[in-house]
Amino acid sequence: QLQLVESGGGSVQAGGSLRLSCAASGFSLDYYGIGWFRQAPGKEREGVACVSSSVSMTKYADSVKGRFTIYRDNSRKTVTLQMNGLKPEDTGVYYCAADIKSICTLVQPYYRTWGQGTQVTVST
Repeated sequence: QLQLVESGGGSVQAGGSLRLSCAASGFSLDYYGIGWFRQAPGKEREGVACVSSSVSMTKYADSVKGRFTIYRDNSRKTVTLQMNGLKPEDTGVYYCAADIKSICTLVQPYYRTWGQGTQVTVST
């Protein structure tokens, strides 16, 4: 059974950077579309970025375009979310998820497998 594990969360000041990684236990992520989502306190979970399984198509939420980059690290068999220029409104629990159709979408029902999440806190 596919299991996802996120790592790389932490606390930074506004303007700083963090790199989140999503890895699979016992499986390759090559055949899955992978999405990153986040949930801020008191708010609904929202899509942040995704990458498809083939040709590595990517998509970003408007709020993170130009600041976040999602990519596959084939050597480490992970999907990484590089977050630069962090803002306090980026604070939340970040989740990676694998979708069943291998596409890149920020629509959450497509995703069947979710990680436990990693906390990102951005202070002023």
